[in-house]
Amino acid sequence: MNPELFRNSSSGKVIRTPKGYWAFVPAPLPPKFTWSSSLVSALAKAERHLSSLATLGGTLPSPYILVQPFMRQEAVISSRIEGTRASLTDLYAYETIQLSFLKPTADTLEVHNYVRALNYGLERLKSLPISLRLSREIHQILMEGVRGEQSTPGQFRRSQNFIGPPGCTLETATYVPPPVDEMLAALDNLEKFIHAPSELPPLVRTALIHYQFEAIHPFLDGNGRIGRLLIILLLCAWGLLPQPLLNLSAFFETNRESYYDYLLEVSQFGHWEKWLIFFINGVSSQSLDAIARIKRLLKLRDSYHEQLQDERAAARLIMALDAIFARPILTIRQMEAHLNIPYRTAQRYIERFCELGILHEITGQMRNRIYRADEILIAIVEPIEET
Repeated sequence: MNPELFRNSSSGKVIRTPKGYWAFVPAPLPPKFTWSSSLVSALAKAERHLSSLATLGGTLPSPYILVQPFMRQEAVISSRIEGTRASLTDLYAYETIQLSFLKPTADTLEVHNYVRALNYGLERLKSLPISLRLSREIHQILMEGVRGEQSTPGQFRRSQNFIGPPGCTLETATYVPPPVDEMLAALDNLEKFIHAPSELPPLVRTALIHYQFEAIHPFLDGNGRIGRLLIILLLCAWGLLPQPLLNLSAFFETNRESYYDYLLEVSQFGHWEKWLIFFINGVSSQSLDAIARIKRLLKLRDSYHEQLQDERAAARLIMALDAIFARPILTIRQMEAHLNIPYRTAQRYIERFCELGILHEITGQMRNRIYRADEILIAIVEPIEET
């Protein structure tokens, strides 16, 4: 790492380690930054859009049903930033897995672990605040059985890591986070900042925390995904969202180069304002995206309900339909378990949905068949047209 690029930064300091390489140690939060008119304007807009999303999320007829696709799409995109190639369809197909020929890829397992870690974190918030302990617990789940499994899952690193192009070394790396002793002190300061009362707006605090976590880079692997998971958990824990409906990773992926550049520029030059505006604009953009996507899903759900109104056992079919919105790729066994109904009844419901064109079978097999709701999947992943 070239120390000259970090010497004039107000966000931390470079140190020379006993082993002779240079590393960056971020200063404790909060930093000093300029409340420019651009930042104030961006924050006001993001708070307004996020509030609208929260209000909509609080009125969803079946919040658990419609939140599940958002959580899985966030898992897919956040993992894709780190190089995975699994799609939302791959993830849902894995979750319906019953046959050996559908063995999951390593990428799909990584995305599945992200969903598990997010679900665990949301449930754990009921008994444990955002903390270093929580980050270790979700890291343990995230890294289970995938690449990086040997990199001490659930434990902060006890050796030096670094960030840079393939083949780089500590000397040639783009960024070297703090050595272990300094890392532990920085983590302690970060946890204190998370829990301390603050007059800073929650979105600004969240942006600061995300930078700080990535700058500390406390795990040997999985830091980016854990850092983005913590954003979701913070928004829910602080009451900014009732459910994890914001796919901020989609904004980071679309603007991946800027995402990494702005994080690095905070470390190198103390450019806090540029990072904060970028982060906050992402919240604003993805809030509007989520609102439009939820409305699209609700419209589709209403149209399906109209088709079912005159059906025999319409009420039960509508309950079955909600199971499809939560899991657009599913089996008869999963429908059976979701509604706690006999297998033959679940089969009859699935067959009726196929007749209506809501589902279609995708394996071509006579047994252990899998069904997919293409219109629902399209509503989740298809880009939202800007208005």
